[in-house]
Amino acid sequence: MPGEVAEGPEGVTNGRPVTWRSLLAGAEAALAAAGLASPSVDARRLVERASGLDGVALVVGLDESAPRRSVGHLDAMVARRVEGEPLQYVTGRWGFRHLDLLVDNRVLIPRPETELVVEVALGELRSTSGARPSLAVDLGTGSGAIALSLAVEVVTTSVWATDVSPAALAVARANLAGIGRPAARVRLVEGDWFAALPAELAGRIDLVVANPPYVAEAEDLPAEVADWEPQAALVAGPTGMEDLARIVAEAPAWLSPGGSLVLELAPHQARSMVAEARSVGFATVEVRPDLTGRDRVLVGRLA
Repeated sequence: MPGEVAEGPEGVTNGRPVTWRSLLAGAEAALAAAGLASPSVDARRLVERASGLDGVALVVGLDESAPRRSVGHLDAMVARRVEGEPLQYVTGRWGFRHLDLLVDNRVLIPRPETELVVEVALGELRSTSGARPSLAVDLGTGSGAIALSLAVEVVTTSVWATDVSPAALAVARANLAGIGRPAARVRLVEGDWFAALPAELAGRIDLVVANPPYVAEAEDLPAEVADWEPQAALVAGPTGMEDLARIVAEAPAWLSPGGSLVLELAPHQARSMVAEARSVGFATVEVRPDLTGRDRVLVGRLA
């Protein structure tokens, strides 16, 4: 553990105050000994969380004494990370575009691929709706990362965010409370994909966006994903395309003329989903690559 503490308001080891610098070194050593891939990065994140300092503030404050309570908090976080719990769950918060999100094991960890999904979705909204008010739906919202990003970054957009999991919606609700005025343009509703939406929205939605489960049942996942993240938000079924296919098939009835569907998927699913989207009436269908150049985001547009 980074440091053992004695009585007193400050962390003390062997009669001397414990500094954040020594705690950072101890945390890095513990994480490296556990065989983690990026012990220095993880240790810094954990110390930032425990100290409340980040960036330049942490550099300036490294030689300050750490309060006893903060040392205990850091020790507990390091122990959780050593056990393999994802860093995002250990810290309890994670950055996503312009948001600082509450994240725990009730929801998937927001990833760079999903930031790309938001970027594509924003482009669709801006090109089809311009400055007029628009309506977007985020299916399977989880932490709310996509829905809240749309509301924060496009001030003319109202967003409905759905999830079948009450636990996930509780996380999204907590994150919604943290975005300020744009929260007034977001509705969170419980239910299974489009079934959560009121019938009067059919044919009126400018954008449907989703990062649904797209892992096949037999697919191997890294232990840090398989052992910690919610399986219902990862695994779709035998092929991994069950939820993708359902959303693609049902979307045209809900989208307005010229409306767009934006879906995150796995690269090997792109060809099948493009064919599916064309077969149900999308006039144009394309797939955008992720940062590694692999097919990642399907975009379908109605005429």
